[in-house]
Amino acid sequence: MATIETYRKLAKLLVRWHREGNYSVGGKLRMLDRFRHVTDRDALDMPMPLALAQEVIAVEAGFADWPALKAATAGSAKTPRPDPGAPVVGGAVPIFFVSDVAAAAAFYRDKLGFAVDFLHGKPPFYGAVSRGGARLHLRFVGKPNFAALAATEPSLILATIAVSNVKALFEEYQGRDVAFPQHITKQAWGGTDFQVRDPDGNVLSFVQYG
Repeated sequence: MATIETYRKLAKLLVRWHREGNYSVGGKLRMLDRFRHVTDRDALDMPMPLALAQEVIAVEAGFADWPALKAATAGSAKTPRPDPGAPVVGGAVPIFFVSDVAAAAAFYRDKLGFAVDFLHGKPPFYGAVSRGGARLHLRFVGKPNFAALAATEPSLILATIAVSNVKALFEEYQGRDVAFPQHITKQAWGGTDFQVRDPDGNVLSFVQYG
C-alpha cells in the first residue's frame, strides 16, 4: 500500500491540474456521487479546495473518505522501487487535433473502418481509434491549426499507416464518400499509397511498401 505522503502528493497534483484547466479533473470529480452529473467544463469552473481533492483521491483509491484512507495507511512503510532496466521504445501514436472528438471518432469508425477504443470527457475532449495495428489519438482544440496549412501544402501528411493490400483498402474507401487528396499511386521509391483527409483537414497516407 502507498504511504499517506503519496496520496497527499496526488491530491496536490489534482488541485494543480484543476488550476491548469486539465479536463481530466471532471472524470475524477464524478466519482463522488454528489458530482456525478457535472460536465468537465463545470468541474473546472467550480472551486477545488485541497480537502475536496483529498476526498476524490481517497474514493479513487477505494476508501469512503480521506480519514478512512489516513487510518488505513497509518504506519505504512515505503517500499523500494524495482530497477526498471534499460528503456525500450515502443510504437509512436499520432495525435490529431480536431474540433469535435466525438464527430471525428465517428468519421474514423464509419468511413475508415476504425474501432473507437475510448472517448474521454463529458463531452469528449480526447479519444482513440484503431484498426489492426494502427492507432490514432484525437484531441480537442478550438480551431485545428493544421487544416489551413494542409489545404495549401501538397502532401502534408500527419501519419503514415502501412497496409498489406493497399488497393483493396482504397476500393473499400471509394464507396464511403471519403476525400482523397491523392488517389492510389505507384511511387518512384517503390511503395504504393493513397491519402485520405478527415473533416478537420488531417491527412493520412495508407501505404504498401515494395
